[in-house]
Amino acid sequence: MHTALAAIETQLISIPAGVIRLRDDRIQRQWEVEIKPFRVAKYPLTQVLYRALTQEDPAAFQGDELPVESVSWKDAVHFCNLLSQQAGLTPCYAGTTDENLVFNPEANGYRLPTEAEWEYACKAGSTDVRYGELAEIAWYKENSKGSPQQVGSKKPNAWGLHDMLGNVWEWCSDIYDEDVYGAYRIFRGGGWYDEARGCMATNRRRSHPTSFRIDDLGFRVARNA
Repeated sequence: MHTALAAIETQLISIPAGVIRLRDDRIQRQWEVEIKPFRVAKYPLTQVLYRALTQEDPAAFQGDELPVESVSWKDAVHFCNLLSQQAGLTPCYAGTTDENLVFNPEANGYRLPTEAEWEYACKAGSTDVRYGELAEIAWYKENSKGSPQQVGSKKPNAWGLHDMLGNVWEWCSDIYDEDVYGAYRIFRGGGWYDEARGCMATNRRRSHPTSFRIDDLGFRVARNA
């Protein structure tokens, strides 16, 4: 088994079924999503695991156990597809162009969480916008010393997930609003450069899937249960 595949498999935590209510303050909309059981990595993907599978090293801040960053949505889903191929599973993303890759939520391979799954996993049964005192659970502008930090070095949430808030924002599978923003994809969670108000479970941001890469945006791997 490939090193990255074996390591990620040991990190996956089972998340139970449930319901999450999402909101978008931009358009004053709220909606409920039913969540099926799934599995998600306890940490954002690290540079050492990204490099082991892709032979690429895109991060602006170097360190094996730092989260990989400066990756586009396309880079993230390409990693997930490579991981699926290593495991002999069906890739979750396919299409004729990078911008219009289609997410197949029924495929058994590795993937990014949907934004509903992400927020549901982040809250871990809570209704609050944070799962603890921010300084104890997140690296953000006030305590990060101007860079991302080693994954897992802050307190986890009730389901054992670390760095859901702060450190790096995390790409999700979903298109944000196709009618207005085209292929733009969603990212969640806040990063090391953000003020406290940027690190809340309900914050939604979006950008271009192939060209947007910044040094506080990474991802974590998920898979159907």
